[in-house]
Amino acid sequence: MVLKNAVKPEFTPELSEVQVGFIPLTDCAPLVVASKMGFDKKYGIKIKLHKEASWAAIRDKLISGDLHAAHALYGMVYGVELGIGGQQKDMSVLMTLNHNGQGITLSNQLKNQGVNNGNDLSSFLKQQATKLTFAQTFPTGTHAMWLYYWLASHGIDPLRDVKTIVVPPPQMVANITTSNVAGYCAGEPWNARAVYDSVGFTVATSQDIWVDHPEKVLGVTADFADLYPQTCRAMVMAVLEACRYLDVMENRPQVADLIAGPEYIDAPNQVIHDRFVGNYDNGNGRKWHDANAVKFFNQGKVNFPYLSDGMWFMTQFKRWGLLKSSPDYMAVASRVNRIDIYQQAAQALEITVPEDVMRTSRLMDGVVWDGHNPDAYVDQFGIRY
Repeated sequence: MVLKNAVKPEFTPELSEVQVGFIPLTDCAPLVVASKMGFDKKYGIKIKLHKEASWAAIRDKLISGDLHAAHALYGMVYGVELGIGGQQKDMSVLMTLNHNGQGITLSNQLKNQGVNNGNDLSSFLKQQATKLTFAQTFPTGTHAMWLYYWLASHGIDPLRDVKTIVVPPPQMVANITTSNVAGYCAGEPWNARAVYDSVGFTVATSQDIWVDHPEKVLGVTADFADLYPQTCRAMVMAVLEACRYLDVMENRPQVADLIAGPEYIDAPNQVIHDRFVGNYDNGNGRKWHDANAVKFFNQGKVNFPYLSDGMWFMTQFKRWGLLKSSPDYMAVASRVNRIDIYQQAAQALEITVPEDVMRTSRLMDGVVWDGHNPDAYVDQFGIRY
């Protein structure tokens, strides 16, 4: 599908203040920057931020209307749209907030028993009489999907060979410290914090699983997008400017200082700063500069709501039995991902909009995803439901 050029609209937001929820994670930075640095005021709105305790709270407050918009897991938005595991509500993705910047952490107890990578873990699990417990942050969320994909790529069935539970991101380190979990998948800085506290090591980054994968989005209900389209466009414009600001690496140390504070992430600056600028220490003897650390803009390539990105999460819902039958992948993604709103906002800022609504990616196991045959894509996996 090729996009047509959109006419630049006049922006007159219907609302002057928008209530926006976030979880204390490094990738909430675009919303904090948009609000604290005044990008929102340029477009006639005030972004009022609300720190929430869990993704379930974000979901429930979006559905109830207590929040107008949110820093949201891509897969969470699609889970609500499809009515998986809770109340169904028509949803909209206005833009993608970031690529990359998540990770899988294993406990130092596992490291001390010779588990240093996925193949080691696979062998170790076969020797255990009881299942180990791993945590992710939301049943249909990105972290559940990265964890399941990584485990399955090493021959570990995430639904049979291990136990998985849901833990809010800021509680991950406490749970691995007390041995409630043997590992987890979460966003930064909670992988870096496990290394900082000497309780875990990063066995894989999410960019190891899929370079430039979709991650968080600016999510709203479909009702909100339909009732307040100019407000949505103003939000997208403000956040796009923030994302562009964040991808100037010289700006990131200042932003790390800002988001480290108690009203946002509430973590030591060093825990946030290093991976925020791409300097990784996995806590197991490897240090490197990661060219694919968290990206917020990348000339607009990050922010465009590709239909194939939304469709990928639905393939994983089908793969893991969260969907019993195949959805109309293209129809659902075309409805949820509001390319029309994004396109008008981006073009008003003279940000290049991709012509193709699909993109092609090769994941860690060599399997290519391009969105063109979702059912065949699901059926090729040896571990699926």
